[in-house]
Amino acid sequence: MKFYKNLYIGDTVKKPDKIVKKLKKYKKLPGIYVIVCDGTRKQLEIYHSLMLQQWYYKENPPAVLGIAGSQEEAFALIQKIAQEALEATGEANLAVYLGVDDESRFE
Repeated sequence: MKFYKNLYIGDTVKKPDKIVKKLKKYKKLPGIYVIVCDGTRKQLEIYHSLMLQQWYYKENPPAVLGIAGSQEEAFALIQKIAQEALEATGEANLAVYLGVDDESRFE
């Protein structure tokens, strides 16, 4: 699993470094939601962290862009990303703004 270097973290997330380590090991984190980029459609999606337990995500690790403590907080983070993209580029193409095709932006 790869993580965005400037990972977006929700306000309610405590100890994000510890959560990242657990996510990399595919540990169960029932109160965590992740914002990922779909590799084919280049769209941001919100997954409950338990969804990453499926074999598909272990064989096809997603690119994690953000971590939130609730689904509402994940929506707020995407709204924040969209606002930043709009201010910086004049359009709301989030995948281009975040540079999801650029491997150097991920760890």
